[in-house]
Amino acid sequence: MTRSSTTNRRAPPLALTMGEPAGIGPDISLAAWMRRGRARVPPFFLLACPDLIRQRIRQLKLDVPVREISRPDDAADIFPNALPVLALARSVRANPGSPDPGNGAAVLESIETATALFRQGKASAIVTNPIQKSVLYAAGFEHPGHTEFLEFLAGPDAFAVMMLAIPGLRVVPVTVHQALSAVPAALTADLIVRTGRTVAASLRNDFGIQVPRLAVAGLNPHAGEAGTMGREEVEIIAPAIAALRDDGIDVAGPKPADTMFHKEARAAYDAALCMYHDQALIPLKTVNFHEGVNVTIGLPFVRTSPDHGTALDIAGSGKADPRSLIAALKLAGNISRARGRAKKRAAS
Repeated sequence: MTRSSTTNRRAPPLALTMGEPAGIGPDISLAAWMRRGRARVPPFFLLACPDLIRQRIRQLKLDVPVREISRPDDAADIFPNALPVLALARSVRANPGSPDPGNGAAVLESIETATALFRQGKASAIVTNPIQKSVLYAAGFEHPGHTEFLEFLAGPDAFAVMMLAIPGLRVVPVTVHQALSAVPAALTADLIVRTGRTVAASLRNDFGIQVPRLAVAGLNPHAGEAGTMGREEVEIIAPAIAALRDDGIDVAGPKPADTMFHKEARAAYDAALCMYHDQALIPLKTVNFHEGVNVTIGLPFVRTSPDHGTALDIAGSGKADPRSLIAALKLAGNISRARGRAKKRAAS
């Protein structure tokens, strides 16, 4: 292969999973395709049951042509004129707003197939539509959620970290889906260090920030007030920050969480490490609720997702807002290209 042909080779399309078929995944997938031009959505193909998508098109009274494809390579040429759909082996029937545990296997097939296609070089990234975990649990799903399942698919060496991103702000909860009362026991210096290293590496390789800056929140009010309002900052968080600095990472903290997220403060870091779920997600969703993207970092494949749920109450109504999915598709494409550039730098 010549140098010019290597340079001009087109990147594989994005793989978009079906998500919960009774939720808004089909709705926002259709809406994202319809806005592909003005929103500059990169080419993607949808891993779904074609009959389900056609049914939702009729319910929403949309004019969206669907083309079934047998291989992802065909998606880019089809995408400008029709929504490419790679059919699942399992058929799906779903009424909007009424999840059926019988569809659980197809939902998982969509995710597993997307992962396999990435590994085969046939998809440049994975974008996942929201799943209904309660339905999957009823079908025998054994993982706490989407991220943990993807970590399992990635293999035993993977360490999945949840990052939420909007323009101008990236947040990472060190502990995630745990009761607030369980957070202090779950929080360790090792966990903070491992998370911080993963975030710094992602900022370099996925976002092109060669000297990443991290800000670390305290757990307690006023970041513990020198130990008078809690000892976690002194005994856990500060030692973790010292270890990250020993790695050569630019880290500030522990900082009072209530002063970390105003406009001027956000300009001083590239990602904020927060100690628990709501400490990270409340400021991000307050700043920009409709365009948040869930990025799973620390995996061998690129994965993004809209930062919202299945919205069963509005599925099939035409009220679903596709902006978060569109942002997830665009960010997945950007990260895929950034990783390609990082690999070239490492090889040179």
